[in-house]
Amino acid sequence: MNDSLRRRLARANPILFTVVAGLAGFCAYFSMYAFRKPFTAAIYEAVPGWDFVLDYKIALVMAQVAGYALSKLIGVKVISEISPARRSVAILGLIGMSWLALVAFALIPAPWNVACMFLNGLPLGMIWGLVFGYMEGRRVSEVLGAMLCASFILSSGVVKSLGAWMMQTAGVSQIWMPAAAGAAFTPLLFLSVWVLGLLPPPDARDEAERVRRAPMTGRERAAFLQAYAPGLILLVLSYVLLTAFRDFRDNFAAEIWAGLGYGGEAGIFSASEIPVAIIALGAMAAVIVVRDNLKALMVIHALVGAGFLLLGAATMAFQADLISPLAWMILAGAGLYTAYTPFNAVLFDRLVAYSGRVATAGFLIYVADTSGYMGSVALLLWRNFGEVDLNWVQFSILSAYGISIVGVGATALAAIYFQRQARPRAGVEGPRLVAQEVGGT
Repeated sequence: MNDSLRRRLARANPILFTVVAGLAGFCAYFSMYAFRKPFTAAIYEAVPGWDFVLDYKIALVMAQVAGYALSKLIGVKVISEISPARRSVAILGLIGMSWLALVAFALIPAPWNVACMFLNGLPLGMIWGLVFGYMEGRRVSEVLGAMLCASFILSSGVVKSLGAWMMQTAGVSQIWMPAAAGAAFTPLLFLSVWVLGLLPPPDARDEAERVRRAPMTGRERAAFLQAYAPGLILLVLSYVLLTAFRDFRDNFAAEIWAGLGYGGEAGIFSASEIPVAIIALGAMAAVIVVRDNLKALMVIHALVGAGFLLLGAATMAFQADLISPLAWMILAGAGLYTAYTPFNAVLFDRLVAYSGRVATAGFLIYVADTSGYMGSVALLLWRNFGEVDLNWVQFSILSAYGISIVGVGATALAAIYFQRQARPRAGVEGPRLVAQEVGGT
C-alpha cells in the first residue's frame, strides 16, 4: 500500500504534491512544538524546593536550551549523514524520548527536575533537520520551506495558548501541563510522519536546478565551510542575534505580554502570531519565482535585511507612542521572522544550489543553529546575572535596537561577499564545482 501511494505522489500534479508535502512537514514540526514550548506558558512562582538566586523558569529555559544547543551540535554530523530511509523512525523516537522527559519533570521534585528539561531539549534539536530533509532540493522548496517555517511561528503561540487553557480551564497543574500538551498532539504527529515517509525523492529536474542532495562526509563539510567562510561567518553572526532574541521573546512571552497589560489572556499568544506568519512567510515563498540561484540569494539577503529594519523601526514607533503594544508585538514579530525564517529554509537551500556542490542544506542550518542557541543561553545569562536593571518590556526594546543595527550591517556585508564571489564566473550561476572536487561521486 505504501509503495502504491508513493508512486501516486511521484506522478501527482505539482500543486497537489506541494500541498501534501507542505502540510505533512507543517503538521510534523507543529506537533514537535507541543513537546517543547507549552511549559513556557506557566510563570512558576514560589516553586517548593527551589531556593536559588537564579529564577526557576529561567533555569528551566536555560536547561532546555542547553540540551537543544547540544543537539544542534550533534546534528551537524547526524543530519548531514543520515540516510532518507531512517528519518521517520528517528523523528518518532526522538520526540518520544522528549515526552518521557516531560513525564519525569512532573514526577521528580525541584530542584532535580530542572535536569529533565535538559533531557527534553536534547532530542528535539534534530527534528528540524530531519523534517527539512524531505523539503530541500526541490523546485518548490521555497513554498515547502515557507509552509514548514509557518509551523514554528504559529505553533509556539498555539501550544502556549493550549497550555494556558489547560491550567486555567481544564484544571491541569503547571507541572503536568507540558506532558499533557505533548500527549494531545501525538496522533497528528504519527499521521504527518507517515505521510512524510511516502514522499518521493527530488527528481531529475529538481537536481538540475537545485543540485543533487546527498549525505556529506566530514571532508566535504570542511571543504564547503572553507570555500565560503567569510560570508558564512557574517550570516551566522546575524543568525545568532536573531535566535537569541527570538528565543527570549518566545520563552518569556507570558512575562512580556503581562508587562504590556495583556496578562491572563490565553488567546493572545496565538492571535498575535497569525499576522506575523502571513507577512513573513508570504515574502519568503515569493522567492520561488526567481529561478537564477545567485539572484535568489541576493533577494533573500534583502529580505533578511528588511526584517532587521522592520524590527528596529517598529520598536522606535512603539516607544514614540505611534503604535499600540499589540501592533508593536505583531510588527516586531513580523520583522524578526522575516529575517529569521529564511535561515531555516530557503537561504541555505539556495546557497547550496548557487555553489554547485553536492551537499545538504541541513548541514549549514545546523552549523548556524549550534551558534545561535549558544547566543540564546548567553542572552539569558546576561538578563539574569548582568547589571541590567530593566523589566521584561524594557529589555526587549533594548535588545531589538541592538540586533537591528548589527544585523543590517552583517547581512549587507554578506550579500556583497557572495556577489563578489560570483564575478570571476560571469555568466555562470555561481561557482560551479564538480562532485569529484569535494570527494563526491
